[in-house]
Amino acid sequence: MDRLSGKIALITGSSSGIGRGVALGFAREGADVVVNYPSSHERAAADAVVAEIESVGRRAISVEADVAVADDVERLVTTAEQTFGRIDILVNNAGIAHTAPLEAIPIDTWDRLIAVHLRSCFLTTRLVIRGMYARDYGRIINTASQLAYKGAPGLTHYTAAKGAIISFTRSLALEIGARNVNVNSVAPGATFTPILADVPPDLLQAVRQAIPKGRIAEVADIVPSYIFLASEDARHIQGQCLSPNGGDVFL
Repeated sequence: MDRLSGKIALITGSSSGIGRGVALGFAREGADVVVNYPSSHERAAADAVVAEIESVGRRAISVEADVAVADDVERLVTTAEQTFGRIDILVNNAGIAHTAPLEAIPIDTWDRLIAVHLRSCFLTTRLVIRGMYARDYGRIINTASQLAYKGAPGLTHYTAAKGAIISFTRSLALEIGARNVNVNSVAPGATFTPILADVPPDLLQAVRQAIPKGRIAEVADIVPSYIFLASEDARHIQGQCLSPNGGDVFL
């Protein structure tokens, strides 16, 4: 359990859901973690994640920042670097969800969702990658979704953002060249997180039945993909997308 021993990880949107699971998984593998949360409503949850990380003997801090806002991201990255000296692993995981047919999506809702998912990847990565280049070491993991490949009615904004994240990952991988910095993405299938809290039971059942494995994932099913991509085992994995989805989509 030491695949990330001595590493420093910044994980956006890590007060709950997959981000929380990744933060705890990284800590169990030896990493110190910067836990990010979007607003004061999530502060208690973020602090609870920090306490869990500290309980396994690793260091952690929580930082409030809206990762769609440039000034917030600069403060987040600066705080992380001042506290731990560097950032070895960046996980761009922050996300929100909203369901509506295209014609009913307000423009500001579209813009906000694209900003939280996609603009945040740009804002965080452009700051963090400078230090990774200087040290010739880094791992960047972007959270996409299997829906980027299959689409979903009522989620045109969400799937557009997730598809763009995959393209962002591929293009950045080509920019990085021979440096010892890797960028990849994870496209989880349907997973029990707070995003599914308001989904009607009959719809969840339909989703479950469409998955060859016959069940919706738990966060614990998703976290190992992030640990692998952050570790030295993935040193020759570049610009790729792993999709733990129970067979729902074949990439």
